[in-house]
Parts: sequence; structure tokens; C-alpha cells
Amino acid sequence: MAAAGASVFTGASSPFFRRELPSSGIKLKSVRFPSVTPRFAVSVDRVPATAEKGNSAEAKRVEGSGAAEREKNGWEEENEKQRRNGWKDYFEQAKELIKPDGGPPRWFSPLESGSRLENSPLLLFLPGIDGVGLGIVLHHQKLGRIFDIWCLHIPVADRTSFTDLVKLVERTVKSENQRSPNRPIYLVGESLGACLALAVAALNPGIDLILILANPATSFSRSQLQLLTPLLEAFPGPLSPGLPNILSLTGGDPLRMVLDNLVKGLPLQNTAREIMEDFTTLSSSLPVLADILPKETLLWKLKMLKAASGYVDARLHAVKAQTLILCSGNDQLLPSQHEGQRLFQLLPRCELRKFDNGGHFLFLEGNVDLVTILKGTSYYRRGKYHDYTSDFILPTPDEAKKIIESYSLLNVVTSAVMLSTLEDGTVVKGLAGIPSEGPVLLVGYHMLLGLELVPLVSRIFTETNILVRGIAHPMMFERRKNGRLPDPSSFDSFRIMGAVPVAGTNLFKLLSSKSHVLLFPGGMREALHRKGEEYKLFWPEQSEFVRMAARFGAKIVPFGTVGEDDFGQVVIDYDDLAKIPYFRSEIESLTNESLQLRADVSGEVANQQVHLPGIFPKVPGRFYYYFGKPFETEGRKQELRDREKSEELYLQVKSEVERCIAYLKEKRESDPYRSILSRLLYQATHGFASEVPTFEI
Repeated sequence: MAAAGASVFTGASSPFFRRELPSSGIKLKSVRFPSVTPRFAVSVDRVPATAEKGNSAEAKRVEGSGAAEREKNGWEEENEKQRRNGWKDYFEQAKELIKPDGGPPRWFSPLESGSRLENSPLLLFLPGIDGVGLGIVLHHQKLGRIFDIWCLHIPVADRTSFTDLVKLVERTVKSENQRSPNRPIYLVGESLGACLALAVAALNPGIDLILILANPATSFSRSQLQLLTPLLEAFPGPLSPGLPNILSLTGGDPLRMVLDNLVKGLPLQNTAREIMEDFTTLSSSLPVLADILPKETLLWKLKMLKAASGYVDARLHAVKAQTLILCSGNDQLLPSQHEGQRLFQLLPRCELRKFDNGGHFLFLEGNVDLVTILKGTSYYRRGKYHDYTSDFILPTPDEAKKIIESYSLLNVVTSAVMLSTLEDGTVVKGLAGIPSEGPVLLVGYHMLLGLELVPLVSRIFTETNILVRGIAHPMMFERRKNGRLPDPSSFDSFRIMGAVPVAGTNLFKLLSSKSHVLLFPGGMREALHRKGEEYKLFWPEQSEFVRMAARFGAKIVPFGTVGEDDFGQVVIDYDDLAKIPYFRSEIESLTNESLQLRADVSGEVANQQVHLPGIFPKVPGRFYYYFGKPFETEGRKQELRDREKSEELYLQVKSEVERCIAYLKEKRESDPYRSILSRLLYQATHGFASEVPTFEI
């Protein structure tokens, strides 16, 4: 089985797909795909060992050439390229894969080998109406680093019923669950494949499945696709060249939207040359599309979609699997956004993400990255539960760049000044005083609405290449389905950049992994403070973090932030809102909807009412950050177990944060560029990429 191209295997052990084989065994057929170099292993039961990690010389070479360092820095450098149109790769590889071979539906592994993470879960891709199995071709390489990938291929001439396809996938799921019962199995399905995934999940509620469903065809009964069946049946004789002819006959009718959707799904926002290349790719590949879906196959698939939709709808109540619905707003084949919302309400463990400009074939669009989606939704795990430390995957440079650029206006307007303190006590401009080696605990003041977060994390990442893991409120990670708290999708970028829910176990794991951790002891009480409480700390009486830091010898870096009062002033606070019955009821509702924190503590820090204060905006000023001298806890583990000693250090850290705030409030008065107008004038004369000066230290 050492063929350099494609190794093809029969599933002779499967009674449903058993077929007669020549006495000499199955003949190997060599195939070379241009953009992927896989050992194209195909089987109805199990991918052969040639596709497993470490079973090829190439895999050993890759793992021995700095894989750990690449993982530390995110991903391999050559993959930080602009994503391209997935249709080109899809059609190039489909030409070989759709050649008739008389075989049954089967699994194939699109990658020969890869430096996957330890205990990588299995990902089964279930194709849509095309059946080729190349729907996630754009994502193979990136997914292959964190998953074992198998894709289901349904030959063009195959007429296996939907229920028998369910049996095939179910048999594989049960077999792999028996082999690795402590690892989840991912079912990634689009359209018809999403129905397959839901059906298998309904039949196997006891197996740990994670469903990633793109534009599920459970909405077939409410779609325009139903109109195709009578048209095809009435059309005399075979269609040549197939589907394109049907589309050309429909003029401006809804069926023409099938082709329009393909065009809308392409990344046409670049140059005129790229637009022409994309159009040429689609035009030249229409014969391949016709070979994938000739009249007889298209009729069969449409009837299967109808059967699949009814089959799954009757069993949705039995689906208990963790599910992520990805729905497109520009899907011309199915009412996907309406269906996504319906499934979100019906399924108990479901999250929803909308792509308003996405077409039906979502995974083939160059601006959609499945791995990034899994990171942002915290849907990647290798055990029974998601671990925010061991399951965390570092953002790639491209992901981090896009996230930081999405907040570029805030970063420009705030024009943050960063000061830090060296080991000898010298205060310097920049971040040289922040220890480069963890564990490090950054402890500071939470400004109004947490406005300091984005400039803080962005600057530390871009200037020091340190990813700060923020301890965040649980509302950023989950919500009640019928609640009114912000949708968790609003915080996907924070999760990609390493934010974790506030919990002692998460702090323990982060410090034990030598991370840089960002902590605001004042929490929501500081971020939603009252009128006249600017820069006032609301910390618990207990020394919550000191002994935890000492356990791992972490450096505690206190810091102050100033500038919220230069951007807005609280004019309506909680006390004002609570006097009005309507707003008091709204606040109580939102607070009850949110996970309650510090229920066992007393004092002002226990007041965690969820509300939005009324803020009067000002002409923007500037943000200032000052990181004080680190407090060492290395070698003080036994000493800081004593309550009095730990409280003493706790108060010292708090006092240092207050000192940093007072220092910044005084020094900013002498900053000639505190106003945005003066900063804009400076940049207009010195270049908008120039760094704006500040006060003298």
C-alpha cells in the first residue's frame, strides 16, 4: 500500500456493501491531486494505517523538524496565506474522484499524514447533495493538525437510500466510539450531510457526538428545491450537459439562483483580474458539475433530500448531541437562517452562528475558516468536556491580525500610552518591564465597560508576542436560549485570543501551564460602576489570587489604567435605574439570567447587577497604562499559606494598583497630545503611521 497516489480498499467485511472481488484482490489505482498530496485511502469501514499519524517516513520527518516550536507559535508559516476560492480545488480533485468504479459509498482520508495534536478526535465529513466528499477541501490542511479526518464519498451512480447511509455512518461511529470511548466524534455535515449527522445523533444519544451543521436540509419542505423534481421528470430524455442546461432554461426563475449562488459564494471583493479568474474557474468547471449531478442522480438526490428531511424532523426530539449550526443569509437553495433559528430553539445543546453574506456552499467560501469557527465557539475538545487550557489552540498570526484590525478604530482613537517598570524599579515607556516568561499574573483596575481590554491585549501581543489569557465573565461563553444577554457570538474573538470563564480551576490550569493571565478582582462591579466612582477599586476582602500565584511561583504584576473619564461620563447609573420600576425589573431579569458570581462574599464587590449605565460621550481623550514592579512569589509558597502573610501581599498589590492610577492621573495633565485633535494634527504632519509622543517620565 505504498502507492504515492490513491490507495483504494473495499469494505468486504460490511454485509451491506459486500460485493464480489477478483481473486487477486482489489486493484490499486494511482491518482495525484494538485493541491493536496494525500495517500488517498478509501474504505467503508476504517481508514487504513497508511493514513494514521506517524506511519509514514514523511510524517516522522515532519514531527522531527520543530513541530513543537510551530505549535508554540500557532501554525506552520507556509499556511499563513490568503485563503483562495475553494471551487477551484473542489473541481480539480472531483474530476478524478467521480470517475465510475462501481464501488459503494466509502470513507477516504484526504491527508497522508500530519502533526496532529495528541489524542486528536475523529472528524467525519458528510457531504451535501453532490456526494463527492470534497466540501471541506479548503480546510483539509488546517483541520488535519487537530483532527483525524475521514470524508464520505457517495459515487455518482450509487443509489443507496438515506436510511442505509445512516446505517453506514452509524456503524462507523459505533466502531470508533468502541475504540476510543473517551474521545468525542465530530460529524461535520452540509445540507444532506447535516441530515445524516442529525439522524445518527438521534439514534445514538449515548455516544459523545459533536455536530457541526452547515445549512441543514431539514428545511427542504419549505425550499425552492421542491420545484426541481417535477421539472426534471417532465424534461424529455437525458440532459446534456446536465445541470447547466436546466439552469439556462429557467431564466429569472428561482432555479436560476442555483448558479447565482455559486457566483455569490466566490470571494469577488478583490481585483478585476481575480474576478475574471473566479468566473473562468466556474465556467470551465460546469461540465464537471454536470458529471457530478446528471439528471438521474439529481432526481435521486432530490428524492433523498425529501425523505431525509421527513426522517430527521420526526426524530429531532431524540438529538442530545452538542450541536453548532452554521447558516447562510444568502442561501438561494434553502431557507437556512430561518431553519437555523428553528433548530437552535429545538435542540437542547445548540449554538448558532450566522453568515449573512454566505451562500449555500459555505465551506467552499474563502472567507470562512472552520478551524477559526471552532476556536471562537469553544467547540474543540479532545475529552468529555472542553478544557480551556489543554484544548486551547493558539491563534494563528493571520487570525490575530484580523481580530486586532477589527478593533483598529478603537486602538487609533485611544492611542494608548504604555509604561512599565524594570526589575531595578526604573519606569520606561513600552512593555519591557513585563516578564517574558510565565507564569505571570497581571492584576489591575477594570475601567468602565471594560474599555481597556482591547488596547491592552492588542499592544502586548503585537509588541511582545505574548498572548494574555483573560479571566472573563461567564456571560461571554454561554447564555439562556430565550434570554436577552448579548449573543455569545459577540465574544468569539475574545475566545480565539484565549479568554476563559472566571473559575478557580481555570486560574489553576493557566498558571500551571506558565501562561500570562489577566485578572480584574473588581469584576463587573468596577466595570459597571456608579457616578463619581471612576478609578475606585472594588476588590474582595479575601486574598483570592495570592496563594494561587505562590503555588506556581507566578510573578504578580499590578497595573493601573486611566482614560475612561476622557471618553464618557456616567450620567445614569444603577441607583437611578433601580428607582424606576420598569428598569428595576429589567435589571433583575438580566441578573438572574447571568451566572451569579461571588454569591458567598459580602460588601460592594458582591453587587453584580447586570445593567447598562447611561453614558454621556466626550471628545475622545487618551488611554494610559502603567505596569508596576512585579511582586515575586517564587519560593514563598509555604510563607504565603499563612492567611496574614497572604493578606499583607494582597493589600500591597492593591495599593500598587492605586498608586499606578494616581501616577497616571497626575502625569496625563502634562501630555500635550491628550486630546484626539492634537494627536490628529501631529499625525497629519508626521504621518499617520507615526507614534504620537506623550509626557516626559
